[in-house]
Amino acid sequence: MTREGRVGRTERTTKETSVLVEIDLDGTGRTDIATGVGFYDHMLDQLGRHGLFDLTVKTDGDLHIDSHHTIEDTALALGAAFKQALGDKVGIYRFGNCTVPLDESLAQVTVDLSGRPYLVHTEPENMAPMIGEYDTTMTRHILESFVAQAQIALHVHVPYGRNAHHIVECQFKALARALRYACERDPRAAGILPSTKGAL
Repeated sequence: MTREGRVGRTERTTKETSVLVEIDLDGTGRTDIATGVGFYDHMLDQLGRHGLFDLTVKTDGDLHIDSHHTIEDTALALGAAFKQALGDKVGIYRFGNCTVPLDESLAQVTVDLSGRPYLVHTEPENMAPMIGEYDTTMTRHILESFVAQAQIALHVHVPYGRNAHHIVECQFKALARALRYACERDPRAAGILPSTKGAL
């Protein structure tokens, strides 16, 4: 697949939500995000900008109930679009990692575009339960949902932090960079699939 072709588009419609996600892995970080959950929009904007992904997300969800379905279904659609955009994975680095500080908080993220979904996630306990309309327990569920559809292995570790906004935001920034590095084309491995199994 050519660099110009690394684009994914997913539409997901249920009785609870209607989601459209478009992603270009070789973009410039342009984003157009609207989920109805302000802090989640902010996090998805971080993902696009720091990953240098052009990212469009439009979600209409049952926010009159709460934000759970909106956040979850958006993450599922994002994972599916990301997997589609990756294509055959020939010539990519496959692995990526990044450590990002945000004031008193630190996030360490490592990713393997392995074709096998697996999540390891740790963050400080006793975080504030809400950031605006965003339930802070949803961060792990966002990552679980994304990983399940993207079919990647993802390790996210926040060894310390105090402010809930900072703890969540540094995770998204580090995730963006780790994904960016893993998706990049390796000039020494053009035409080569980075797997001894012959499949990812």
